[in-house]
This record gives sequence, structure tokens and C-alpha cells, in this order.
Amino acid sequence: MEAPALPRLNAPAPPFTAKSTKGDISLEQFKGQWVVLFSHPADFTPVCTTEFVELAKLQEEFKKRGVQLIGISIDSIYAHLAWIRNIEQHFGVKIDFPVIADLDMKVAQAYGMIHPGASDTATVRCVFVIDPDQNIRAMIYYPLTTGRNIDEIVRLVDALQLNTRAKVSTPANWRPGDKVIIPAPVTQEDADKRAHAGFEYTDWYFCKAEQPSG
Repeated sequence: MEAPALPRLNAPAPPFTAKSTKGDISLEQFKGQWVVLFSHPADFTPVCTTEFVELAKLQEEFKKRGVQLIGISIDSIYAHLAWIRNIEQHFGVKIDFPVIADLDMKVAQAYGMIHPGASDTATVRCVFVIDPDQNIRAMIYYPLTTGRNIDEIVRLVDALQLNTRAKVSTPANWRPGDKVIIPAPVTQEDADKRAHAGFEYTDWYFCKAEQPSG
């Protein structure tokens, strides 16, 4: 059987309809808002538990940004429900986002979440940021052994939303409120104008500006 094509940046996110802890859901129903789709290897595992605790703590931050969180693994609905209740009991957090039970691996295969070199049966730690037009804007893959930095996912969403809204880029280690990068010029005329355009000018290809408001 031919392996499915892996997702690509700025390409349409693979559509899906699936069973979740919040009932049947589809990607289509979230059109018009940002989505963070993330996979975890298995329920009732320690590293995944720490990630879900931190995601639960930052749920409101994602909501403020208009982001729908969606979790997924190939465990059953019953395992998901039992694990979520266990997390709430032991760690004092409530998980409000849906978690997909991808027993047939259709969603996992469509998004390239199964990596045989890591595991034949578990989804690796993937994060997909999907924009309101349902295009994939960012992808991050982590090994089974390494938990994700949830603050970095929030920062990534902030950067992507600003990139989209203001048509600017963000430098290394950017945080909201920091200066932004003005996209490099693509004509000699524009390059010549750079020194007098009011930017923080280092050279024709490297200019910064204050973060746009709004």
C-alpha cells in the first residue's frame, strides 16, 4: 500500500470527521478559527500526563486567541475519558478540549503522526497549527521521550497571528510587544528606499520596526 502524502506547510489541512470525548467532530466545523491539533503517544503515560496538565492550565490563553485545541491518540474513547478523569482527580485541572479516539489511525496517517522508527503503534508528539482558512501554518514533531513546551506553542500562535494580520515577520526569541522584522525587499528600487523608510535600519535586507497595534 502506498504511504499517504505527508502534510505540507501552507497546504490545506487534511479534513477529518472523528469520534472524540466531546462527541463527533470534524475539522470543517472549526473553519474560521485557529486550531491547534496535537497528538500524544498513549493515555495513562507520565510524559503525556504532564503535557495535558500544562495544556489545561493554558486553555484560557488559547481561548483568548480564538484557538481551538484538539488532542488525538489511537486510544479508545473509554481510555480517554478514564485518563481525563484521572488527571482531573490527581492534578486539579479540568480538560475542556476534545480528544479524538483514532482507533483506525485514519487521522494519524493523514497527518503523518505514525513514525515506524519511533513506534509502529503510537502517535509521536506532533503539533499542527491550522489557520482559519484551514491551511497548515506550522508543524512540530517531538520524540516519545520529550515533553513539549506549551508556552512555546502559545508564542508560536501569537507570532503566526501577527504574521497573518500585519504581514511582518518575527525574529528569534520574539515575544508579544517585541520589535518585528520587515520583510526583505524584492526589487532594487525598494532596497534603495529602505534606509529612508523610517525603520530601524541595519542594512537593506535587515530592518526592524515596533510591533503594529491591533
